[in-house]
Amino acid sequence: MSTPVRRIQFGVFFQGVNSSTVWDAPESGSQTDFESFRRLAQTAERGLFTAFFLGEGLRLREHLGRLHDLDIAGRPDAITQLAALASVTERIGLVATQNTTYNDPIDLAHRLQSLDVLSGGRAAWNVVTTDNAWTGENFRRGGYLDHADRYTHAADVIAIARRVWDAVPDNAADGLLAVLPDPFRYDTAYYSVEGRGVLPRSTQGHPVLFQAGDSAEGRDFAARNAEVIFSAHAQLEPATEFAADIRARTLAAGRPADDLKIFPGQEFIVVDDASETEEKVRWVREHQITPQTAVAFVEQLWGAELPDLDPDGPLPSFDPVQSITGETRGAGFRATKAVETARAWRELSQERGWSIRDLVINVSTRRGFAGTASQIADELEPFARTGVVDGFNITPWLIPGGLDDIVNKLVPELQERGIYWTDYPGDTLRENLGLREPLTRRSAADVVATVPEAATVP
Repeated sequence: MSTPVRRIQFGVFFQGVNSSTVWDAPESGSQTDFESFRRLAQTAERGLFTAFFLGEGLRLREHLGRLHDLDIAGRPDAITQLAALASVTERIGLVATQNTTYNDPIDLAHRLQSLDVLSGGRAAWNVVTTDNAWTGENFRRGGYLDHADRYTHAADVIAIARRVWDAVPDNAADGLLAVLPDPFRYDTAYYSVEGRGVLPRSTQGHPVLFQAGDSAEGRDFAARNAEVIFSAHAQLEPATEFAADIRARTLAAGRPADDLKIFPGQEFIVVDDASETEEKVRWVREHQITPQTAVAFVEQLWGAELPDLDPDGPLPSFDPVQSITGETRGAGFRATKAVETARAWRELSQERGWSIRDLVINVSTRRGFAGTASQIADELEPFARTGVVDGFNITPWLIPGGLDDIVNKLVPELQERGIYWTDYPGDTLRENLGLREPLTRRSAADVVATVPEAATVP
C-alpha cells in the first residue's frame, strides 16, 4: 500500500496593524481601503488559497496607557469586509475574527450565518476571548471578563450560536421557512435567552469554527469546540509536538484525531536567486522593526517610557518596574516574567553583540520560510509527507502585493511536486478543508464512516 501524499493548503492573514507588515514601502497599500483587501483576496483565490482571514480591532492599539502612535489605524469590521469580498470572489473561504466577550451570541450567530448564506457556504468564525479592561471600556457592560472565565463564557456563546444555526429545519430552502422554527431557551450563569433561527442553513451547514490558543486551556477549548486551530509552531519539530498534543486532546474530547485541522502562522519571502535571500530578509526585518518600533517593544517589557533609549545601543541597565507583566503590557507580554526576561535579553545581547534593534528583530520576528521557490518547496515537502500540519496561514510582509511571488512562483512549484491542489476540491470552505459535518449535526456513524479527502491524494 502506498503512503498517501498530503497536500499543503494556504490561508492568508490580512494583519492590518502590528509590525509584521511593512507599511512604509513605496508599493505598500492601505490598511483600510477596500482595494487592498480586494487585491489580496483575489490574488489568494488565484493561488487556490483555502481561506482569507481577518483579525478584529474593537479599539485602537494602546501602549503604556496611551494610543500607540506608531500604529494609529483601525480595522474595518471583519464581517462587513468579508461580505464585500464575497461579491468579488467565488471559492476562497472567508474567516472573520469575532469576540465572544463583547458580542451578544444570537446577534453574532445571525451575522455569521448571513455571511455564510450570502457567500454560498464560505464563512468561518475565528473565536477569540478578549478580556482586557481597555477594550471593555468601549461597551456598556464596561470592565472585562475575568481571565479565568473567558473560555467557559466562550463555550456558552458557541453553544447558543449553534442552537441558532440548527434551529431551522433541513427542509427549509430557497430562503423560505417551511415551518415556523420553535424557539429555544438557553439558561446558564452568563445567559438567559430565548432564541429562534431566522435563516435556512448554508450549503456547508454551519460556519466553520477557527480558534487560536496555545495554553493548555486554549488547546482543550479548541479540541472540544473548533474545527481549525491556528498555531505558532511552524517549524517541523515543534509542529510535530504540537500536532501530537492536539490530536491527543481531540481524541480525549471524543472526536476523531484528524477532526481539528492545524494551520501554523508563517511568513514566506520568495526570491529569484538564492544569493538574494540574506539581503531580502534583512531588508524586510529592518522595515518591520524600525528604531521607534524597537524602543516601543522594550518599553512594553520594562513597563515605562524610555525616551532617551538609543535603539542602536544596549538595553537599560536597570530592571523593569514589575517582576511580572500585567494586562496593560499587551497580549505578547501577558504574565511574562519581566525581570527574568530582561536579564536573559541582556545576556543574549552581550553574547551576540546585538544592539536593542538587533535584539528586537531576533526575538520578535519569525524565522519564516525564505529562499527560492524550489528551496521553500524543499522545506515544505516534509510537512506534506508527515502530515503534521494541514496548511500554513501566511502573513504577508507586504500588502497588497505580498502574495504575488507565492502565487506566481511557489504554488506552481508545489503543484509540480504534487503537494498542492490544482483546483478547489469543493465549493464550500468545509469541503475544501476536508471537514466532517458540524459537531452538532453528525451521528456516531458519520464520524466512523466519513473520511476527509480534500487534503490527501492516493
